Amino acid sequence: MNEHIVKSYEDELNALTAECARMGGLTEAQVADGLEAVVKRDQQLAGVVVSRDERLDGLEADIERKAIRLIALRQPMANDLRRTVAAMKIANNLERVGDLAKNIAKRGLVLIETEPMTPLTRSIERMGRLVSGRLKDVLDAYTSSDVERAVAVWSRDDEVDEHYNSLFRELLTYMMGDPRTITACAHLLFVAKNLERIGDHATNIAEIVHYEITGEEMVSDRPKTDALQP
Repeated sequence: MNEHIVKSYEDELNALTAECARMGGLTEAQVADGLEAVVKRDQQLAGVVVSRDERLDGLEADIERKAIRLIALRQPMANDLRRTVAAMKIANNLERVGDLAKNIAKRGLVLIETEPMTPLTRSIERMGRLVSGRLKDVLDAYTSSDVERAVAVWSRDDEVDEHYNSLFRELLTYMMGDPRTITACAHLLFVAKNLERIGDHATNIAEIVHYEITGEEMVSDRPKTDALQP
């Protein structure tokens, strides 16, 4: 193959990976800002998170279009094909994470109208920090091609479930103790559920990174806590 063509092909692959990593950074910011909007009852920030979601949708569509074009024109094989497909799959997971961050911000807009529930908000914040950390770790694993770091994220999947189950019980206790808290607790429960789903997407990305680097699927089942999922 002509050396110029090989370099052009490698440049396209690198650009695709870089664009996916950039989308990852923007998604991390969406999750962090969505959570902060809820915790600080920041109406303006919540609105910004909701409005920024379209940008992530556009990036995902652009990455998918470029990946399909690369597959069609370059017909990549083995490692290169895995790398191309991984970028497309990761972008899809990131787009879903962006939607969940937008939903968290929307719940924040509703919660601003209710009485503050500081102990519960602190629990949400702790769960949010855990989920954000997992998302950062798995995206770092992707950009540095660090399979061990990806596996570490995957193997800690149950930590988020444990936080969710604990928060679920806490919210239930509040609702049973004071019916006036039901509306706020219901919205906080949806925030927690969205955070739990973001954790699942981080685990999905860990599996994609593992396959991209090794060419092998994760063989064992995900570590899961028996969940009280609604």
